[in-house]
Amino acid sequence: MKKIRPQFALSFALMAMPLCAFAEVYDLPPEGNDVVGALTTITSRADDTLLEIARRHGLGYEDIVRANPDVDAWLPGEGSEVILPTRYVLPPGPRSGVVLNLAEYRLYYYPPPVENQPAVVMTYPISIGRMDWETPLGRTTIISKIRNPAWYPPASIRAEHEADGNPLPRIVPPGPDNPLGDYAMRLGLPSYLIHGTNRPSGVGMRVTHGCIRMFPEDIDYLFDRIDVNTVVRIINEPVKMGWSGDDLVIEVHRTLEDDLPETAESGSGSETAAEPEEIAPVRDAMTVLTQQFVVATRSQRAELDWEVAEHLLERADGMPAIAGRRINDAATSAASE
Repeated sequence: MKKIRPQFALSFALMAMPLCAFAEVYDLPPEGNDVVGALTTITSRADDTLLEIARRHGLGYEDIVRANPDVDAWLPGEGSEVILPTRYVLPPGPRSGVVLNLAEYRLYYYPPPVENQPAVVMTYPISIGRMDWETPLGRTTIISKIRNPAWYPPASIRAEHEADGNPLPRIVPPGPDNPLGDYAMRLGLPSYLIHGTNRPSGVGMRVTHGCIRMFPEDIDYLFDRIDVNTVVRIINEPVKMGWSGDDLVIEVHRTLEDDLPETAESGSGSETAAEPEEIAPVRDAMTVLTQQFVVATRSQRAELDWEVAEHLLERADGMPAIAGRRINDAATSAASE
């Protein structure tokens, strides 16, 4: 059983949520605080795999594997301790709409606030585009939602399947063979969707043809809660920094340029042909961290332990850690000298 995280509380209205969504909904911290959730540890069962554990706790493949590098992904063994990296620094930018951070394979959704109820944030693992079918960055909206979508694979994807000896029809009807799953939300970017999947083992990996893939139960839960015209920001931020009380917390993921998938699967894809776009130029991780530090300390001074920060950059396992502390006297900050 997953330990209950004492670091956040849920309103009475959220208590009726299905269990799969309950663990992934957090009270939104007040402005000036940026961290939700907590790291926890569970004990694996004899028949568990890390992927099954990840799915039960709102995590994807990369999340669970990087947090547990010494645990066998396919046979952890009964009684093995498994870290659940369910603590998150919220992504930079407005806390509204949908945010897709490609570098951490994760979706954040900020529902419109409800009167007399605390604001919340929901977060779920996603799959993103492969090296040759990268998911584009930018700001867009949900322009339509489709239940039981048909899939119209473009010629390029049909050719890929044909070369692999697995030809596709021009139209794949709804059903178990449809890689879009039971729900799809069309983005304003031509040919790109947020959708379910008939291959959930790939969630949390870089395996799609550019679309955003979610666990079936996650998109099932979100489909009726995200409205058409909701703003979607697609970002690529491997380094996130934020405040938790007086602590400055850093969360580091591998850059996508260094993050080649270990396996490739021909799963979901766009409905029509789309030209692959550049994810982002390669950025030096220390430069990004320094930029984040400048932003985080614009209104409140802090001293950063650069040795800890460098260790987190090297580790790049996605687990947030304290690397600095708020100070009252800016003159004592090594970072401000």
